[in-house]
Amino acid sequence: MKIDAAVLGASGYGGGELLRWLSQHPNVASIRGTSRSFAGQAFAEAHPNLRGIVGGSFEAKVDWSIFSGSPQLVVFSALPHGELAKTLHDLEQEWSAARIGDHLLFIDLSGDFRIHDAAAFEKANGVPHSAPEFLNEFVYGLPEWNRAALSGARRIASPGCFATALQLGLLPLRGMDVGFIAASGVTGSSGSGAVAAAGTHHPTRANDFRAYKILTHQHNAEVALAMAACEISGHVSFVAHSAPFVRGIFATLQFQLPDSLDGSALRQRAIEAFRGLPFIRVVESSPRVAAVAGSNFADISIASDQRSGAMMVALDNLGKGMAGQAVQSMNIALGLPETAGLWHAGRYPG
Repeated sequence: MKIDAAVLGASGYGGGELLRWLSQHPNVASIRGTSRSFAGQAFAEAHPNLRGIVGGSFEAKVDWSIFSGSPQLVVFSALPHGELAKTLHDLEQEWSAARIGDHLLFIDLSGDFRIHDAAAFEKANGVPHSAPEFLNEFVYGLPEWNRAALSGARRIASPGCFATALQLGLLPLRGMDVGFIAASGVTGSSGSGAVAAAGTHHPTRANDFRAYKILTHQHNAEVALAMAACEISGHVSFVAHSAPFVRGIFATLQFQLPDSLDGSALRQRAIEAFRGLPFIRVVESSPRVAAVAGSNFADISIASDQRSGAMMVALDNLGKGMAGQAVQSMNIALGLPETAGLWHAGRYPG
């Protein structure tokens, strides 16, 4: 299968990662990318790591008619949160007019369509949804949780980076009543996007460590919905932290072991839950952000004492937490090998 790919909002960090992953995918024949601020400039102007690797230039807008003869078109949206919801109706009309809808897979990397309930979306994000009529058309794109639904899907909402880490840590607890889980997550500055803000500007972050969106992070809603879908009873109390590195997430979930589960049984549940999942690596000691940076892998470890259990997860927020995961979902949706274009080690030592 030959794939033509288009990336909306390709000048941001997520867009650059999509260009990088797609350029090494054996089934991708062509790549186009849009950016209003970089229109007419080469991809390498925004992403210098792609110089000599990914040819082409940013376009202000895609001419969808050029894909009328494409056997398979995949469109990724790396637009800022909230922007796609405002424009999706027009996009759908353009795709219909260009007669490409029957061979188009659309994957959104923003938080616009991850939550199917409009009221839950508004509670999590603080604003009403701009296109609630499309909410139920999107499949939640976390392969380790939702593989069956992704097969053959045509609209996919790729999960948030913190949500991915937390849900992977919860995977061994399917079907259990876990009571209260104290969760913390630490993220690098790239998770806040390419445009500097007060909390992400290097001089204010490089020698600092702080919590933010304390107990109110919008990814809580994704985690709660996944827990309900997988019959995990209990409550996750999550605190996000900002760290002075660029890439990566490290999440820790701590909980009291129920009487029916000791440390050995917890570890066995984890081994069974992660068996056959190509991008999940169970490690003996603490996971390390440096070992997964630049990759689509998530490293996970399990610890316990007589009373408590802990799941620790490390992943790249731009890889398994964003662009790499979107390509992984594309592979599953199109019936390709899940690891196609993604089976690469991260960079180490950093």
